[in-house]
Amino acid sequence: MNRIFLYVSLASVILPLFNGCIKMGPDFRRPDTGIQVPGSYQYAPTNQEIQWPEEKWWRVFRNPEINRLVEEALRNNLDIKNATARILEVQSQLVNARAERLPNLNFQGQVQRQRRTMEIPTQIGTQQQTQRTTTHNLSLAASFELDLWGRLARAEEAALANLLQAEENRQTVAQTVVAETIILYLQMEAVERQLQITKESIKSYQSNLDLVERRYERGLTSILDVRQARRILARAEVLLPSLRQDLGTIQQKMAVLLGRYPKTRSPRLQRKDYFKFLAPVPPGLPSELLLRRPDIRQAEAELMALNAKVGVAKASRFPDIMLTGSSGYASDELSQLFRPESFLWSLAAGFAQPLFDAGRLKANQRAAEARYQQGVTRYAKKVLSAFSEVEKALLTRKEQLERRDRTLKFLIEARATRKVAETRYMRGLVDYLTVLEAQQTEFQAEENLVLVDLAIMSNRVTLHRVLGGGWAE
Repeated sequence: MNRIFLYVSLASVILPLFNGCIKMGPDFRRPDTGIQVPGSYQYAPTNQEIQWPEEKWWRVFRNPEINRLVEEALRNNLDIKNATARILEVQSQLVNARAERLPNLNFQGQVQRQRRTMEIPTQIGTQQQTQRTTTHNLSLAASFELDLWGRLARAEEAALANLLQAEENRQTVAQTVVAETIILYLQMEAVERQLQITKESIKSYQSNLDLVERRYERGLTSILDVRQARRILARAEVLLPSLRQDLGTIQQKMAVLLGRYPKTRSPRLQRKDYFKFLAPVPPGLPSELLLRRPDIRQAEAELMALNAKVGVAKASRFPDIMLTGSSGYASDELSQLFRPESFLWSLAAGFAQPLFDAGRLKANQRAAEARYQQGVTRYAKKVLSAFSEVEKALLTRKEQLERRDRTLKFLIEARATRKVAETRYMRGLVDYLTVLEAQQTEFQAEENLVLVDLAIMSNRVTLHRVLGGGWAE
């Protein structure tokens, strides 16, 4: 048995040197997508004095609650856990692919009991005789495929690319979960601010109704003003259930995202000076996007796997060379199993070359090449879509900031108009409908400002996501 160990040792050291010495199929190179990439983004900020954010980019919001929620999502989100489990599965597949390139060693033991009846000729005819035999066998068998054409090497490359693809997929899922967590938090705060504005408007409308009713009792106004005051108050009160429902729905989505049971809570009181102007996002060079975004790296890893599978299909059309060997003991008596005369061994080498398969192997190769070309198309579309997402987010940021300036000016004018309308109404110079329109315009302007602020902050999250997250050097 020492001989077979020697053979296996030699095979494990020498034969892998010949494995994959000729790799069929092309080596992978990042494909040319044909997209003309500009030197800079069209709507990139012009300020060059920008402090680059760290990898945990969500800290730019300077909000401890956001930091806590993101960390909890990264720990407990079920989609991230599923993507992590997928990595473990693909790692096992890579181990299997590597094992195919190494010798296969099996230890076998067998005890066989056999009964056989034979007819033995005698002087008066034949006589049946029963014979019982017991065979003991203990052996060590080894087999090894000589990968001269690189089929197994290309298969290992494909498995490794699949592992890279799974890891990049996990990064993509994590970035998506982080972005969704922050956006849900921002939406939750925005709805809470809308609730506060609605409650303030209801309080204001109730105060105006009391005033109008007192003036009506004194004969200073008509019943129409009273009806209008009641109508606008009822209209504002109708908004509360819908806003509370929206808040509860967002809170339930957040809970599921964090891996919790979907519970709701009462709205919190939000500060009025909540908006913070964040430093502009440095988008960098468009060419860097291919290295930043994990979904693009995932698409490139998919191409690597498809390219390697072309080599596997091409190498399958060449001979398979197999080396086998075995060594062990066999004896009819267990007590004599390990005697020198019971020792046996064998070595064999063989090959198999397909001669006629009706074009099956060639068709498999062409199918693998076609799948690679499809992958190139998907990769080019992914890259082009990534550029589009960045340009769209940068354009949105530019226009939303301008929209906020105009909305803020409109709110200032609406507040001033309301004060003038109320003063002139008390003097009897305008009707109450003018006051109601001024009040409604002011509260609508406040709500619009909340929605614009939400759009700006959500766009900041989108910018980080489409640019690949953080930019730690």
